[in-house]
Amino acid sequence: MRAAKWLLSVVGTGVVAGQTPSGAEIYRRVCAVCHEQTTLDRIPSRATIAQMSPENVLAALTGGVMRSQASNLTIAERRTVAMFITGNYFGAESTATSTSTCKIDPGNFSDPLSGSVWNGWGVDNSNSRYQPNPGFTVSDVPRLKVKWAYALPGAVSISTQPVIAGGRLFLGGRTVVSLDARTGCTWWEFKPEGPVRAAVTIAKPDGAGRWLAFVADGATNAYALDSLTGALQWKAKADDTPVSRVTGAPKFHDNRLFVPISSLEDGPAQNPSYECCKFSGAIVALNAVTGKILWTSRTVREPAHLAGQKEGHKVWGPPGASVWDSPTIDPKRNAIYAGMGNNHSNPPTATSDSVLSFNMETGALQGSAQMTKGGDAWNMGCGSGNPNCPENAGPDHDIGNSPILVTLKNGKHALVFGQKSGVVHAVHPDDNGKLLWEKRIGHGGALGGVEWGGTSDGETFYVPLSDVRMNVAGGSRRPVPTEGGGLFAFDIATGRQLWAKPPEPCPSGRDHCSPAQSQAAASMPGAVFSGSVSGIMRAYSATDGSILW
Repeated sequence: MRAAKWLLSVVGTGVVAGQTPSGAEIYRRVCAVCHEQTTLDRIPSRATIAQMSPENVLAALTGGVMRSQASNLTIAERRTVAMFITGNYFGAESTATSTSTCKIDPGNFSDPLSGSVWNGWGVDNSNSRYQPNPGFTVSDVPRLKVKWAYALPGAVSISTQPVIAGGRLFLGGRTVVSLDARTGCTWWEFKPEGPVRAAVTIAKPDGAGRWLAFVADGATNAYALDSLTGALQWKAKADDTPVSRVTGAPKFHDNRLFVPISSLEDGPAQNPSYECCKFSGAIVALNAVTGKILWTSRTVREPAHLAGQKEGHKVWGPPGASVWDSPTIDPKRNAIYAGMGNNHSNPPTATSDSVLSFNMETGALQGSAQMTKGGDAWNMGCGSGNPNCPENAGPDHDIGNSPILVTLKNGKHALVFGQKSGVVHAVHPDDNGKLLWEKRIGHGGALGGVEWGGTSDGETFYVPLSDVRMNVAGGSRRPVPTEGGGLFAFDIATGRQLWAKPPEPCPSGRDHCSPAQSQAAASMPGAVFSGSVSGIMRAYSATDGSILW
């Protein structure tokens, strides 16, 4: 969601045709308006971008999340400003992401999904994020230590969920790589058109004849790669909306690949000249053998139209309801579930901030459970007098985490998930999303509440809290190092809170640090793993929340 968005905002060039201005001039004219501001929570400073390689900056501007904002820049201009911001020339980055190439493969790719694996975003199609057979026990957890490390040259972050299958580790980024899980050596590398932040999914479709690695990128391309060699089998454009992207991992089921579509249109909306907003989120079903699109189901059912004018500025709507998360598959009900983001402009829709149910065969919308009623239209133009900010702007309370489908002891089912409002919900999939229970765990907000989600062992829902808190002093905004974060456990059948673990303050001396736990949690028998924005990973006891490691 927007808490994890990487924005390099471009607002127009003012460049004379046929000339390539200096990098400093391009930056001053088109970048500084956002990146020199210190009050914008989601936009990295120039100092942060300077840590990247020019290749990574160019990838973001050309095929990545900023391709829409950079559409008025020529390739030469993008390269020039990338070199200026980073202070490096192209080619300074190592051409290989690993100096160790694997030689002999003792892995199991006759059945790579047998044994202890982590496939896709949620391990399973229910998105439990629970591994019942991790290969070690809870008593081993305190003895965990680093065995090997792998670095991506020129990158300042990695946003993909590592995937383990057949003794290999699959990781996305500006390059998709297959590593040996035991040693970290590299089996293969694949360069997608746009950066990848969605997890890889391993599957063997009927008729494909081989195990494939499915991945989708920031330019909304879906790829099928040979999981052993990385060779491209097919490539398909899942969505051609200029501001669309893929953040949630595709799901494979019954020879189909279901791709969630999200966007960054609320980012361009901070430019007052941008006519906001026209994008709608979607689920796209593709034939997993050929890549052919079978159906596309939009999350805003009404096409965007000119909704009016504000201060002489055209306003479009209804838009939004992005699908940030990986869909949840329910074969029993022939259903696909996904959480929705907010609207970006008015009029608000009944599908924003909701969990929607789609028919797996046709894509038809067959159920909706809206958690924030009355409208949640918001974009990044809000707070600055921008005409793109909707009247009665909403709180930006996306549901950006995958609903977890749980079978209860009484045989009934529940979908459990969190929301950026700071509220945890459980709804009934058989009764059009009827609310079973809800509990507040935090303040919520644009960088608050539950961001990427929790984990469940089938009886308990373990959920981390973000709730980044900011100090405003001297015109700048800095995270509060002692506020935000925490881990909570709920009995899914009743909604009873079993325990709550308060956040661990940032280590002394760590600058610009927050203890917020916005990352998705994962679990195994006896332990829950949760990472913090402070850069620390911890393992908690599933029994009482005490820290094991």
